[in-house]
Amino acid sequence: MAAPCRTMASRSLLQFLSCFSRTAVGNARFRQFSSTSVCRAALQSQCVTERPASPWTLMAAVCLQRLPVISADLSPIEQQFKDMMYQMELEKSVLSDHELRLLEDADRLSRKQADDYDSDEEDVRDQEIILAQDLEDSWEQKLRKFQPEPRVKADVDKDLTSLERCLSDTLLLLAQQQVGSEKMWLLPQTQWQEGETLRQTAERALASLPAGFKATFLGNAPCGVYKYKLPKAVRTVSSVGSKVFFFKAILSESGPPAAPNAPILWVKKSELQRYLKPAYMMQVERFFLSL
Repeated sequence: MAAPCRTMASRSLLQFLSCFSRTAVGNARFRQFSSTSVCRAALQSQCVTERPASPWTLMAAVCLQRLPVISADLSPIEQQFKDMMYQMELEKSVLSDHELRLLEDADRLSRKQADDYDSDEEDVRDQEIILAQDLEDSWEQKLRKFQPEPRVKADVDKDLTSLERCLSDTLLLLAQQQVGSEKMWLLPQTQWQEGETLRQTAERALASLPAGFKATFLGNAPCGVYKYKLPKAVRTVSSVGSKVFFFKAILSESGPPAAPNAPILWVKKSELQRYLKPAYMMQVERFFLSL
């Protein structure tokens, strides 16, 4: 009986010692891993603090669009379809009150001419008879006096600073800005500042224009990005170029009319190639849709 007890006691003591040695080794490994990770994190933070600033300048630009004011001219096939639908509607429609009145007047006039008209049918002694044809004549005279505004204004369409040009097209706002020693036509843009979002930068770029436009921005995410390098004459190691993030906006309210020599233009999509660089225009055409 005593022998088994000694065996169990000896086994338990050996197991305890082995577990203690494993725990000690594990703690040593853990201490070694912890010290290594702390050193590594310190080195990484030191690298982050010592990392040089990016040579690229962040910019935000606004793609401000003026939507069409009037409908566009119909193409030949659209005009044919319109005429066909009008004819189908005319054939399937019922007579209006005015058309019924025309038929009644014609019937009354034919009975008068045939001496088959009884004046007792209507009490018209104190009433002035106004025929439907008389109404049509008065409407025709009013229509002749009405002169609608022309859809195309040649003098206004040539003024690129006017918001009243090309009323049936979508227009895009361009601003003349200084890039290095050169003045270029670009979308209104400005440099990002610490503590603001890129959309706030785009709003600030729009507010810096002298015209005082108010717009509705379409989301907080940029719709496109463009990267360009500065001219070699002004390029440095710490300033290589700029990364421009574009934000779309719709014109909601315009300020006073711009001066003839104002550094802004309202252009159609087909006119972009006259003012924008090819690479820059390629990026703008991806998100500028002509409705």
